[in-house]
Amino acid sequence: MKEQLRNIPSVNELLESSQISRLLKDHDRVTLKAIIIEKINLLREEIVFSNPAKTHVLTKEEIKSQLINQLDEELALKERKRIQKVINATGIVLHTNLGRAPLPKKAIEKIRDTVSGYCNLEYDLIQGERGSRYESVEELITELTGAESALIVNNNAAAVFLCLHTLASEKEVIVSRSEQVEIGGSFRIPDIINRSGAKMIEVGTTNKTYIKDYEDAVTENTSVFLKVHKSNYKIEGFTREVQGKELVDLAKMNDVIVMEDVGSGVLIDLSEYNLPYEPTVCHLVSEGIDIVTFSGDKLLGGPQAGIIVGRRELIGRIKGNPLTRMVRIDKLSLIALQEVLSLYRDKENVIKLIPILSMLTKTQDELLIAANQLKALINHKLEDLEVNTIEEEDSTGGGALPGTVIQGIALAIECAHVNANRIQKRLREYTLPIIVRVKEDKVILSMRTISQGDYHHIVQGLGFAFSKEERN
Repeated sequence: MKEQLRNIPSVNELLESSQISRLLKDHDRVTLKAIIIEKINLLREEIVFSNPAKTHVLTKEEIKSQLINQLDEELALKERKRIQKVINATGIVLHTNLGRAPLPKKAIEKIRDTVSGYCNLEYDLIQGERGSRYESVEELITELTGAESALIVNNNAAAVFLCLHTLASEKEVIVSRSEQVEIGGSFRIPDIINRSGAKMIEVGTTNKTYIKDYEDAVTENTSVFLKVHKSNYKIEGFTREVQGKELVDLAKMNDVIVMEDVGSGVLIDLSEYNLPYEPTVCHLVSEGIDIVTFSGDKLLGGPQAGIIVGRRELIGRIKGNPLTRMVRIDKLSLIALQEVLSLYRDKENVIKLIPILSMLTKTQDELLIAANQLKALINHKLEDLEVNTIEEEDSTGGGALPGTVIQGIALAIECAHVNANRIQKRLREYTLPIIVRVKEDKVILSMRTISQGDYHHIVQGLGFAFSKEERN
């Protein structure tokens, strides 16, 4: 045991070795030192508590090599936990776990150019004095939606909470039972209402709600009629729900605010592209809905954000709420949102310019051409794989177009020597992680969410995953 302990190299000895020096190019010395100390301490414990009779005495060089390998593995594990780029080959367009909407090229370039130095985030370049961070984006949103005013916060749950806290605290909010939804992360509409200080009044039944239900529930303390668009599930069959226009008419007679959380935040009519109709923000504003809230990173195709549009007087009250500062949007998201909204001005090309819209509207013929291109590249580089083009069902995901199945095209890949689940894991471990699905012991690459720029990485990743070492 003593001999083995004496053979453990010192921390400084390891840090000064040529093998560790290469790691200092990408990792700071403090991190490396902390991991080395941890591994050395674990090794000492292992030696002290092991059975000497069954322990092979390692030389200093063997221990050194072992510790360096452990260091490499630990650094690789830490790197896997960092947020990084991945290739989404799942066919789920708005994949919540993969960051939802990818940003347009123009937005990425604008972020890089703007934040490489200082920017006029809250500085009025015309007046030469402090300005508002929201002004330019507010102008774009009101132009595109027809609303009188707008406010942007960091996410849609915050937007809903802020509106209710401002407009209905210590008052009543009437909402249909069928619209008391749960959104991501177990956040529920009833919880948000209660936390806002408002009292929730339920009306109707799970499947049917009528305008008379709202009318009968109105009291002197009623402040808001809240509609919540069912963006992540459907109720079908024997159903009835109250439309926004009906609520607007009733609200005017009772001096009540109508608010709708539309969730997905679509600005164009997707039914023109053979997709189900999703109520647009513009339509809700034109119906007379007082306040509309929606997300920035769903069907809008932008960064995470909560967007509030509506009547100027109400938005003014919300802006004056001290909690607004707590949930304000950061400059990176604000810059991205500004550029994404600017693209919507180009009505003829917006579908091509916004990645999420481009993916959703790809035709079967376009996907088939892409699949054949990728298949040819794979067959050229990796001859012993069986690659077949198949029809596959894609989905919107991310709380938008619930229940909608989009017919897509995929590549089904298999190898007699390697289990598909093992390949799926290896693709996640690749330098640029590739996220795939497995079906009937085949690796499925759905073409809808793969860009042409991904092809080279996918071929390289498959080569890594199907390496001879893995087969053995």
